[in-house]
Amino acid sequence: MTRKVEDITFTVSDLERAANFYENVLGLPKEHQSPTCASFDCGGVHLGLQSGPPAAEQGSASTVNFLVQDVDEAYRTLRERGVRCLKRPHHTDSGERTALFSDPDGNLLRLVQLGSRRYFDDVGPSTTQEMWMHH
Repeated sequence: MTRKVEDITFTVSDLERAANFYENVLGLPKEHQSPTCASFDCGGVHLGLQSGPPAAEQGSASTVNFLVQDVDEAYRTLRERGVRCLKRPHHTDSGERTALFSDPDGNLLRLVQLGSRRYFDDVGPSTTQEMWMHH
């Protein structure tokens, strides 16, 4: 059975622009880039980009959830960096705090803060938010 997501890949219309967004705006470490694709480390899961028509233009959209310790702080940082936010931080029925934004091609990205901070005690400081905050 499947035990772990190895990678998530988005199709993007402008690879350079998208790679710049994921590396310099979100602060994800770039692992590789070629003329047709790029990949980034996102806490042990690879986030890939490939050239082509983005899913949003094809009438479909998936969402990648980025686990952060403080949604409001991450949201403010991303807004300061010019990220297009679609839904401000809010609480969900399940007790999570989330915010929704998109990359330059309209791929949906969500910040998620779990109801318990204990999770971060278990996984340590290597969170996506820490990459954003210290980039």
